Amino acid sequence: MSTSASLSGHTPAEPVGDTAVGSVTDRLVEANTKYAAAFTDPGMDARPVLKVAIVACMDARLDLHAALGLELGDCHTIRNAGGVVTDDVIRSLTISQRALGTRSVVLIHHTGCGLESLTEEFRQDLENEVGQRPTWAVESFRDVEQDVRQSMQRVRTSPFLLHTDDIRGFVFDVQTGLLREIESA
Repeated sequence: MSTSASLSGHTPAEPVGDTAVGSVTDRLVEANTKYAAAFTDPGMDARPVLKVAIVACMDARLDLHAALGLELGDCHTIRNAGGVVTDDVIRSLTISQRALGTRSVVLIHHTGCGLESLTEEFRQDLENEVGQRPTWAVESFRDVEQDVRQSMQRVRTSPFLLHTDDIRGFVFDVQTGLLREIESA
């Protein structure tokens, strides 16, 4: 069994050439069918119970609910590559605050992030490959702590957000599972 399969407790689909026997999506849909068979509507509101929005990296090693002791319905979770605060993250936070009542924002980056090894040349490579330059920035970084500070500053200075007094940033250590708080600049 591969390392990733043993760590997750799942066996990946067996590859056959460039395709897999039974796609991952098929497995997910099958799992959902089993989940739905036992599902009962929890009767929750879309408003997060803890009135917090968490912005974090999409890295598969981060199990935010387990790491932070969260339950279903406690928070809004916004994830992207690097957990960076982009215009779309500001859009989601604005809706979270203005329409759904959140007041706090927690930013979580992590050690060993893939964005530390990318550069903006990634966009040039994409343009060379597909003939069109992406409109978005890669948002790569070399210093994870400085990027957390930059993300906190972007949230604090957004004119669209109502609540910018409780913004905190952290780096999650993927080897220990601990959060390290980053003080703003």
